[in-house]
Amino acid sequence: MFARAALRNGARTPVSARFFSQSAVANRKVAVLGASGGIGQPLSLLMKLNPEVTELRLYDIRLAPGVAADLSHINTPAKTTGYAAEDLESALDGAEIVLIPAGVPRKPGMTRDDLFNTNASIVRDLAKACAKVAPKAYLGIISNPVNSTVPIVAEVFKKAGVYDPKRLFGVTTLDTTRAATFLSGIASSNPETTNVPVIGGHSGVTIVPLLSQAAESDKVQAGEQYDKLVHRIQFGGDEVVKAKDGAGSATLSMAYAAAVFTEGLLKGLNGASNVTQCAYVESPLFKDQVEFFASPVEFGKDGVKNIPALPKLTEEEQKLLDTCLSDLAKSTYEITDRRHQEGCFLGR
Repeated sequence: MFARAALRNGARTPVSARFFSQSAVANRKVAVLGASGGIGQPLSLLMKLNPEVTELRLYDIRLAPGVAADLSHINTPAKTTGYAAEDLESALDGAEIVLIPAGVPRKPGMTRDDLFNTNASIVRDLAKACAKVAPKAYLGIISNPVNSTVPIVAEVFKKAGVYDPKRLFGVTTLDTTRAATFLSGIASSNPETTNVPVIGGHSGVTIVPLLSQAAESDKVQAGEQYDKLVHRIQFGGDEVVKAKDGAGSATLSMAYAAAVFTEGLLKGLNGASNVTQCAYVESPLFKDQVEFFASPVEFGKDGVKNIPALPKLTEEEQKLLDTCLSDLAKSTYEITDRRHQEGCFLGR
């Protein structure tokens, strides 16, 4: 059985356990939309290895049946079925968790607007089908830019009259895994038990690591070392884009992070207590400035169970947060403006 240490992302106390619980009851149907892509294939593999998943539905505009056939040869219980482009609604029928990594990856020189213009309509169309066929499913939005695609999904569900903020998540887990990895490299700690809550959004300066909340925070020197660590966490994706020389972005690490997110969500849905991870959700924390915000979220039987208040921030973290909120508010304004000008792609 596949074994790794689970990250309790956002939790203050380090928790070490097998990546997938051996005592879990397999009772969940999971759909991956965009299952043939760079994130979709390794994510689908990790879902096939998860003993809590009873049925795995893989959808993409091409190759999904082949990916499903490949995974179906793995000797784990999850029944795996692939769905072609015209079978989206069939893939979603009865799905309890829907993970959406569909879209194009970021390439060198690509701006947020470039990514938005391409991926927004893809996510919109998938969200429309979800709202129609699986309105009660729990949605994990992976497609970038998450700061914008999550509000688009919310608008689609609102228009359909089925929006439930407790069931919609932007998957920002990669930020917490990167923060843990990079901090552990400085602190010489175990990355699997190093925990750094990351709040805000999921791109650039909207990513705010709360290094002060990590047990290893005293290993980071104030000034240049701290600034470099924060920058690396915020722009870690650029390292991968550059290293892949234009051939892609973070796919394997994102798939792993999405699997960690889903494992936490499954535990919460199955009644486990004190399951907390950072995620980008409709939040009351800064509702006078932004509707969606990433912070530690407690998962429960209905999805979002509780969104705790933030801990006391350092002066440096407060400055990062101020910049983050300004940028997130700008993104929200841009989406609202596009909604008025173009129907937020909802009517097309």
